[in-house]
Amino acid sequence: MAILTNDVTVLLVPGLRDHVDEHWQTLLANRLVHVHSVPPMGRENLDCAQRVAAIERAAGAIAGPIVLIAHSGGCIMVAHWARTTAHAARIRGCLLATPPDFEQPMPPGYPTIEMLRAGGWLPVPRERLPFRSLVALSQNDPLGACDRVLELADDWGSETLDLGQVGHLNPAAGYGDWPLADTLIQQLSRPNVPI
Repeated sequence: MAILTNDVTVLLVPGLRDHVDEHWQTLLANRLVHVHSVPPMGRENLDCAQRVAAIERAAGAIAGPIVLIAHSGGCIMVAHWARTTAHAARIRGCLLATPPDFEQPMPPGYPTIEMLRAGGWLPVPRERLPFRSLVALSQNDPLGACDRVLELADDWGSETLDLGQVGHLNPAAGYGDWPLADTLIQQLSRPNVPI
């Protein structure tokens, strides 16, 4: 279990498919004490502005420093949110786990580039994030080629962690629980601890 300093709260930012019972973020939320989640927005809701506003509301409801934990489309939401948030100075660190490449066609069953453009997701923000961040990437993610995700991490000014072949780090790829998240949260919650 992640041992956070008493003043830090974890804010979970799920992907476009919202909360899934056996997802590592959901399991993490069930075992952490100081944790909030961006509320479900509905799988069919591709309105980026609404999702960004939901992150801002959730961050505003937390007193003190925050560690953001985003997965998949939640990583892109965070990149959009970081451009306008009033809470950037309170972000102690941010884990961006397996961000997708919304600028390339994704597998069937996922939103098309046209749908993402209509929802306000494109272009994906490439500005340096205003807080410390770590992109955890997969070598075989069906939603984002490793080299493209590395470029995105570089643009964001993020450190990177190669997780190996973990697919999209979701239940379909065998993740359930992801114990490494606890260690990464602990490191991100302490400003002077290297990631």
